[in-house]
Amino acid sequence: MAPLPNAELVQNSLQLYRYLLRCCRQLPEESIRQHYRHAVRQSFKVHADEDNPERIQQIIKRAIEDADWVMNK
Repeated sequence: MAPLPNAELVQNSLQLYRYLLRCCRQLPEESIRQHYRHAVRQSFKVHADEDNPERIQQIIKRAIEDADWVMNK
């Protein structure tokens, strides 16, 4: 499946954060939206000290793939 619209524009962690929160807004139920918003925020706190550019790109790629999976299920 193709990534969500504008996924190719995500280049850094701030753009990823905003992109994922926008994806959360598209989810059908409020409880589901709250769950994924919380998960996104927690994930960013866990990875806040990451400074390896290759690892950051891996995290961004995986997060977009995961968001695509959630949005299509």
